[in-house]
Amino acid sequence: MPSYSAHTDFDPDKTDRPAVALHLELKDYATEIPAHRHRKGQLVLALHGAVTCHVADGWWIVPANCGVWIPGGMEHSNFTTANAQLSFLFVEPDAAALPALCCTFSVSPMIREMIGHLAKQAPDYETGSHTDRLVRVLLDELVLMPKEDFHLPISEHTKIRKIAEGFANNPADRSTLAQWAERVAVSERSLARLMLQETGMTFGRWRQQFHLMLALREISAGVSVQNVSAILGYESVTAFITMFKKALGQTPTRYLPVHKNK
Repeated sequence: MPSYSAHTDFDPDKTDRPAVALHLELKDYATEIPAHRHRKGQLVLALHGAVTCHVADGWWIVPANCGVWIPGGMEHSNFTTANAQLSFLFVEPDAAALPALCCTFSVSPMIREMIGHLAKQAPDYETGSHTDRLVRVLLDELVLMPKEDFHLPISEHTKIRKIAEGFANNPADRSTLAQWAERVAVSERSLARLMLQETGMTFGRWRQQFHLMLALREISAGVSVQNVSAILGYESVTAFITMFKKALGQTPTRYLPVHKNK
């Protein structure tokens, strides 16, 4: 199977076929695929581990057996957990009625298998061939998949970016809105208003969304619920599980297996 280095040589825009795919395995260490863009839209599918996609207006988490859709022409970078297994599906513009904005799909086992099969085929398959017909069915099925909310909105505003980077560097930071306001040199009221204006969320809701996304990424990578709770700075595992269940309707151990087997 292709290694990470193989991905750097793979150019999905060299073919005008409706869709092509690539399977990628990352061994023993986390990897960042630098910022790039291509004509084709891209579905990033995590088969094992998780990947975080960074785009201009936010971060998207892809836990195991979900996929994030990135429209063609949009600059993005991907950060994967160690030992991640990914599939990339690249779709020609207008080949399917896929969203014009980033979103996360819950991906069915059938679609996963079809993408896996496509990744083994030559990218210049003939029009009207068996592979071409399979691609048409794959794209028809993909547009029907339900969406998931694994998005952390982040604007280009420097103060919001600074807070996001602070959380990324220290997820256990429990600083209040007032403390963050002092760090970024604005009043507490101004920061509250700026956060809502730039992200559509209150500071507390935005931080909770960050915690949920990080939790999904780490648990998908095999980190225990207890360790994730500590990483995020919760006083107890129970407090973390309560937050997770309130937000997503299930405990972490129940939520991920359900989505893994969809």
